[in-house]
Amino acid sequence: MTKKTLITSSRRLDEQSLPYKLYKKANRFGTWNPEDINYSHDKAHWPHLPDEQKQAILRVIAKFQGGEEAVTRDLLPLIMVISNEGRIEEEMFLTTFLHEEAKHTEFFQLVLSTIDETEPLSKHYDPAYEQLFNETLPNAMDRLLTDQSPEAIADAATIYNMFVEGVLAESGYHTFYEQLQHTGMMPGLLEGVGYLKRDESRHIAYGTYLLHRIIKEHPHIYDQVIERLDELKPVAVNFSKDENGTINEDSLAYMMKQLDTRLNILKRAKRQSNDDADRDIESTVL
Repeated sequence: MTKKTLITSSRRLDEQSLPYKLYKKANRFGTWNPEDINYSHDKAHWPHLPDEQKQAILRVIAKFQGGEEAVTRDLLPLIMVISNEGRIEEEMFLTTFLHEEAKHTEFFQLVLSTIDETEPLSKHYDPAYEQLFNETLPNAMDRLLTDQSPEAIADAATIYNMFVEGVLAESGYHTFYEQLQHTGMMPGLLEGVGYLKRDESRHIAYGTYLLHRIIKEHPHIYDQVIERLDELKPVAVNFSKDENGTINEDSLAYMMKQLDTRLNILKRAKRQSNDDADRDIESTVL
């Protein structure tokens, strides 16, 4: 067993570090309880939504539910790596990260129970979805159990934080709001999605921080990150398709915009000092 030393006994916590600030934000803003949301209006509204709209909403809920479960299941290897490196402030934040992903899984389950939807969610998953969440993501995270290299950590953060959360999840929130916000329907669902979006902004910020830290130490990894994001673009295209395989151009455009945003943040951070990058990253947190 690896002997570990108590970092806080010699240097105390770095309260000015971005991970510690994210931890404090999670304590203040991440304490919502899915069971405290009032879903009674959602239950009343659901039978009156057009079938086409119901199916569109269910497709997004299904993909969120599966995705939230997957990231809850797969995060532990990253926490272990960060812990083994002795980065206590980052580990403290990651404990809130894992709890929030589990809570998101609970939230979508409560929504599905409220609207009495009991059909298997897998019917809404296409091959690209299955590959991403059953192969690409878990393989990248499980790799960390035996490979703690900067390359392996950066690959996990790219897939998890930059793409799954920064592109796909952000686009999913956009779809919910586009479908429902102007109608006044399903307020419980929208309230919970608002909390999720705030939580995920911290998760994405941490992933950006982590990649910036690694790239500053190992500049060649920047090209690896860009190459991986390019490889994942076709997955985003598939995510924008409806049940008939038709691309939703609005959804695709939003996904591509999110992907460009992630690329530009990393490109800018590559040239920045740690302090400047941290300030920029922190400004993205809701």
